[in-house]
Amino acid sequence: MKWEKLLADGRFGDSSRATTMDKARSEFEIDYDRVIFSAPFRNLQDKTQVFPLPDQAFVHTRLTHSLEVSSVGRSLGKGAGEILLEKFPMLLDQGITTSAIGSIVAAAALTHDIGNPPFGHAGEEAISDFFRLHAHGRLWEKHVRIDQWGDLVNFEGNAQGFRMLVSKQFGLKLTYATLAAFTKYPRPSLIVQRDIARKSQKKYGFFINQLSDFEQMCSVLGIEKTSTDCWVRHPLAFLVEAADDICYSIIDLEDGCTLGLVSFEETVELLKPILKEKFDPEKLKNRTNSQNLGALRAMAIGQLIHETVEVFGQYEENMRKGNFDKALTDIIPSAKALAAISSVSVQKIYRSKVVLEKEAAGFQVLEGLLSIFSRALYHHFYQQESFSGQDKSVLRLLPEDFPMKGWGEEVNPYPMLRALVDHISGMTDKYALNLYRKVNGISFPGV
Repeated sequence: MKWEKLLADGRFGDSSRATTMDKARSEFEIDYDRVIFSAPFRNLQDKTQVFPLPDQAFVHTRLTHSLEVSSVGRSLGKGAGEILLEKFPMLLDQGITTSAIGSIVAAAALTHDIGNPPFGHAGEEAISDFFRLHAHGRLWEKHVRIDQWGDLVNFEGNAQGFRMLVSKQFGLKLTYATLAAFTKYPRPSLIVQRDIARKSQKKYGFFINQLSDFEQMCSVLGIEKTSTDCWVRHPLAFLVEAADDICYSIIDLEDGCTLGLVSFEETVELLKPILKEKFDPEKLKNRTNSQNLGALRAMAIGQLIHETVEVFGQYEENMRKGNFDKALTDIIPSAKALAAISSVSVQKIYRSKVVLEKEAAGFQVLEGLLSIFSRALYHHFYQQESFSGQDKSVLRLLPEDFPMKGWGEEVNPYPMLRALVDHISGMTDKYALNLYRKVNGISFPGV
């Protein structure tokens, strides 16, 4: 793969390529701005990162997390850009600058969680479990193809994000380079054989009805295949992944300390191996724990950015050849320190009571919403003798643009089910909870 094509600024869904009126911004900076002002991005302000929003202390939402990942991503991209422009000076003739590369990574990082459903990873599992285990979900298996069923029983936020970014509904029309940098898992859900040694095949990155969109992107950028149904990652996707790894490792720990789940002393001990000689215990005196946490977090992230850029430079050629497929944060000098933080975070943060309660609620809410809407749709189109007044009222709660025509016993309902999952996964935590209460008669509008 060649950087000249990998950094092309053509836009998905926009063949006109009209010249922008704003010469002060690159196409990749425009990507960033389009995401910032989009409805799916705004919804992240009410989607949980790890903790439900507590009253006593500020913790991160998906929105603040995404902004921080984007900031780290920009730094990683600009650092990598310096390496690339020194190695490939012909990119300057193409108008590629370090800032342009930083903007690609920043925009892709900004969108990295845009497909996440309410209640985070518990929400992903709840949607999967509904189709895989619930009676009202399993009804659909006989009506769809096996690859489509693979999408439904294994919901993936990354694939949902790609679907949203290429959707005409939101009209983002991002550049191909940003879309590819966003895609950490360049494969569909159902593949012949997964190569467990490749990090990019751990999950999947697009639903089967977005296959042609993904193939178009890869064709434009010259992204090659590793097998019949899997592709090589865009090299900048490694930086987007690293930005996310850096932020959730350090900042989830900071939130855990703020909420008293991890002691300040233990947090300092976990960060010291990253800071190395930069750690000065004298500077912790005469300041609050909160101030010290902020300073240590900033220093740790800065060090991790530096290490990641260096490793990217070492493996850049192998990335382009498809021979490198690991998380950069797994091979930087501070990898062992990050692993230690992850171990403590799993034990004391991700399995804490407040997080587990949120996850349990998420399973109940999303299963309940999917059940009531799925049952009504099935009765309406595939079991009409059971279609009730309650079903009729439920279907009126679906969005105005929901595809309610053309379905029946002889018609594959996968596109309709995809639209239903779009609707549920696009909800915020509070909206999903409130709607669940209303449709189950637990609360009433205006009461």
